[in-house]
Amino acid sequence: MKFDYNLFVIGAGPGGLAAAERAAGYGARVAIAEQDLVGGTCVIRGCIPEKLMSYAASFSQLYQEGVGYGWKQPQTTFDWHQFMIAKNEEIRRLSDLHKRSLEQAGVELIQGRATFINPHTLDIRPLQKSNSKTGETPIPQEFLEKSIEGRQITAEKILIAVGGEAVKPQIPGIESAITSRELFDLKQQPKHVAVIGGNYIAVKLAGIMRMLGSFVTLIVHEDGILSDFDSDICRAVTEGMTRRVIQIINNSNLKKIEQIDKEQLHLTLSGTSPDTSIVDTVVCVTGPAPNLSGLNLEAAGVKVSKSTNCYVQVDASAVDEQNQTTQANIFAVGDCTNQFTYTPVALANARAFADNHFGNQPKTISYECVPSVVSFFPEAATVGLSEEKARQKIGNAVGCDRSEFRPLFHSLAKREEKVIIKLVIDSTTERLLGIHMVGIAAIEIVQCLALPLRMGVTKKDFDATIGIHPSVAEEFFALV
Repeated sequence: MKFDYNLFVIGAGPGGLAAAERAAGYGARVAIAEQDLVGGTCVIRGCIPEKLMSYAASFSQLYQEGVGYGWKQPQTTFDWHQFMIAKNEEIRRLSDLHKRSLEQAGVELIQGRATFINPHTLDIRPLQKSNSKTGETPIPQEFLEKSIEGRQITAEKILIAVGGEAVKPQIPGIESAITSRELFDLKQQPKHVAVIGGNYIAVKLAGIMRMLGSFVTLIVHEDGILSDFDSDICRAVTEGMTRRVIQIINNSNLKKIEQIDKEQLHLTLSGTSPDTSIVDTVVCVTGPAPNLSGLNLEAAGVKVSKSTNCYVQVDASAVDEQNQTTQANIFAVGDCTNQFTYTPVALANARAFADNHFGNQPKTISYECVPSVVSFFPEAATVGLSEEKARQKIGNAVGCDRSEFRPLFHSLAKREEKVIIKLVIDSTTERLLGIHMVGIAAIEIVQCLALPLRMGVTKKDFDATIGIHPSVAEEFFALV
């Protein structure tokens, strides 16, 4: 059978873009369908706007530090509207850049919504005009005008890269709440925001919004925030958020939202710490779900789990090592597979997919040393095993070296802001199992240490390394 394309990709986010461009580089005839701006959640309403907002938030702390260094305290206010304009311009620039990259790679961009008819055939329908009430980054009119009138295409292989979708709990009044997706497009800055969730995304957003000047209440279902991370890191981040006057309510669930007036919401909580709160914005950050609705996967023979709505497979990774679903010619990468919901993971899987299926270069991806940003204010990052998970794995052979100190940067400002660094070690082999940090430049430092961790670095290797003085990172090589 002759197909229209060797590869058809559904979704122009990081994973879809990477797979399409690399496959085209191997000579494949490739097309990609997208029903939003090119770039996916990461560029439009995820990693990029979040990082830009964290940069904006960091200035409030820098202004405070500056007084200790002799700078006069400036009269500063944050202009939410001006930031949103600048942020949206940057998002459009990045989206246009990705479109040009597709063109240069020879990938056809189809602006429409794809639905399976059978394992090799898709129905592509035109886009509908956005009706978002809050969106400052809606689908541009010119994008809509270029969308196709509807057609059917065939492809030898199809890659699903539709990402995840934000979810909200089904409780009374939930229509008054938003997700992180809408937060980045609000026309006005919230005065008091309640963030629902204790995962790393919720913690990051809570810290960012507080440093921008909003009052923040973090409502956590579990005993504390960041339950999947090292306990020392959780403690340090919690203390840092408390110093910044972020209210954390643990062991509680949002039970009901009631609209008091146009600007206020009354929250009823349940759990071991029942309480009520008055806020103007509720942001639900309980984790994304695979964005599979509307694809008609049943027609393609792709099975989905009834419990998690992700691809059925024999292990927790949802797809096999070749990114294959339950249908031989259909593959999936990124957040829709319910694997690590990190952009670099989607990129790695997408490129490996193209190498395997179009470049004749067999590759598999290891998830053992994937670094993660845990918090922005205070800044925290981690890679490898936590102390708790290491003990579950090798028991009493686990050893830990840690240090807690005030960095030089905070000394003149007399701030009690600490840096915490921690190494989790297999004491039998002295191999490092995990690296964790809270404090200045944690994100940049920890991700660079992911490479030696993956290569099997030992504590002796760290001890034999000479760092740069004075710096925060040198302390990793001076732990005893």
